[in-house]
Amino acid sequence: MNSHLFDAAAECLDARDPGHKASLTHNTARRWSNGELDRVAEHPAKPEVEAGIPERPVLVPPRKLHSRKLQTREGHAALIHSICHIEFNAINLAWDAVYRFRDMPTDFYDGWVRVADEEATHFEMLRQHLNSLGFDYGDFDAHNGLWEMAQKTAHDPLVRMALVPRVLEARGLDVTPAIMEKLSAVGDDSAVAILELILRDEVGHVEIGSHWFQYLCRQRGQNPEPTFRELLKQYMKGRLKGPFHKEARLRAGFSEQELAYLEGIG
Repeated sequence: MNSHLFDAAAECLDARDPGHKASLTHNTARRWSNGELDRVAEHPAKPEVEAGIPERPVLVPPRKLHSRKLQTREGHAALIHSICHIEFNAINLAWDAVYRFRDMPTDFYDGWVRVADEEATHFEMLRQHLNSLGFDYGDFDAHNGLWEMAQKTAHDPLVRMALVPRVLEARGLDVTPAIMEKLSAVGDDSAVAILELILRDEVGHVEIGSHWFQYLCRQRGQNPEPTFRELLKQYMKGRLKGPFHKEARLRAGFSEQELAYLEGIG
């Protein structure tokens, strides 16, 4: 059994079976919390890492994804599946941040190990709910956008913190309330309760990204707000599409000026 955090993170990242990845994540998080893992790096991080994924779901371009009309049984399940897939990818994203960026303070690893642990719980809850609808993870196609961004930002923790937690994961803060309303309208109260928990946790996850983005900016003598704008222009072709959940984003570490910029008024 690995006694080094970075090797343990790699093991979690490599795991292909979703259930095994989730249980291994919980065990690794417990061992880190109990002081059973050290930060000795016997091997440097690989420049390119492929996250372990199952054979299914089949990964396709977003435009080819299954219809998510909640009026149909398949559409209802496809929506839950899409969120389940996001949470599965989020496990990999958290472990990749731990594995890859090795010169950060201990609090950095505390935060991202906790994120991995919570994302694994989210995945398990959503998968169980998907099972209750008569489907399983892998029954619908999915896309690989989250991991593709992880690959694009593997060279720099500042860029990673700016664009994965504060852009891609923060999008979940914006869209989750509307999804909850749709699910409530079709009587899926169980899914609404799961998404309430996920939304609460995800505010904390994005806040961790905000904290370390700002930390790295200060360390390098950069102003966070113009740096964030420049990274959006470079990687996201400019401003993001709204609407934005302003209250949640403020709690997650965004400034009023950043939100004004995103909304096109700053």
